[in-house]
Amino acid sequence: MRIRLDLAYDGGDFTGWAKQPGLRTVQGELELALATIFRTVGSAPTLTVAGRTDVGVHATGQVAHVELDDAQLADLDRRRRGGPAPRGLDALVRRLNGIAGAAGDVQVQRATLAPPGFDARFAATWRRYEYRIADAAALRDPRRRGYEVWHPTTLDGDAMETAARSLLGLHDFASFCRPREGATTIRTLQEFTWARDADGVLVAHVRADAFCHSMVRALVGACLAAGDGKLSAGRVTELREATARTSEFVVVPAKGLTLVEVGYPPDEELAARAEQTRAKRSS
Repeated sequence: MRIRLDLAYDGGDFTGWAKQPGLRTVQGELELALATIFRTVGSAPTLTVAGRTDVGVHATGQVAHVELDDAQLADLDRRRRGGPAPRGLDALVRRLNGIAGAAGDVQVQRATLAPPGFDARFAATWRRYEYRIADAAALRDPRRRGYEVWHPTTLDGDAMETAARSLLGLHDFASFCRPREGATTIRTLQEFTWARDADGVLVAHVRADAFCHSMVRALVGACLAAGDGKLSAGRVTELREATARTSEFVVVPAKGLTLVEVGYPPDEELAARAEQTRAKRSS
C-alpha cells in the first residue's frame, strides 16, 4: 500500500535530503525511524521524494511516499502498552515524529493513503520555492536569521522583478545549474516574482516543472545582482542564452531557500503523468 507523507524540516543541521553514509540527512533520519518502527515486521521501508533539497535548504511542503505491506499496516493497528493510542496512519505519524522528529527539525505533518498512480517524484507537475532576502530597507528579525539572507545594501525590487520575468519560459538553464553528467538542464520556469512583505523583506516565489542542482539559488543570485545594479535584465537574458556558467553573479546561500509546495494533477491523471515523466527522464 502506497502512503503519501507531507513533511516539513529545518535544513540547517541536515546535509540535504538524500541519504549519505556517515552524514545526517532528512531521508536518512526518516528511513532510520521507519526501520525502527517496523524492525520486527518485514523489510525496512524506503522513501521516494518529490524533490531532493540541497544542504541547508528548508521545506514546509515537501512530499514523499513509502510503501507498506499488509503486515506493517496491521502492526500500526496493534495496541500498545499504556492505554489508548493512535492507530493506523495516525500511529505512523506519531511514531515517526517521536523518533526522527525528536530533535524538532523534521516533522511529518500528515500521512494519507495515496490514490492509484500517485508517485511523489514522477507524478509531480511543479515545485514551488520561496527565497527571502532582508536588505537594508527591511526589518531584520533575529528570530528569522536562519531562514533569511541579510544583504547590506538597499536592493531595487523593480529591477529584480524585471530580471525575473526575463527568465520565464522553456529554456536551457545550463547557466544556472551545477552540471551533472547525463542530466538535462532544460526546464520550464512557470513563475518567478519578487515582492516585499509587511516587514519589507524581499520574497521570491519560484515555480517550475522541475529544478536542476542549485538552479533556484543561481536564479536568485542573478536577480540579486540586478537589484544591486550590477546586471541589467538584458544581460541576465544574454547569460541565460549563453548556456554556460558565469562569474557575473553568485549563487546565494541555501538558508534563505524553502520548498513550500509540490503540485500534482487530478487523481485520474496521476498515472499518465508519472509515466510521461519517467519516459522524459530516461530519454
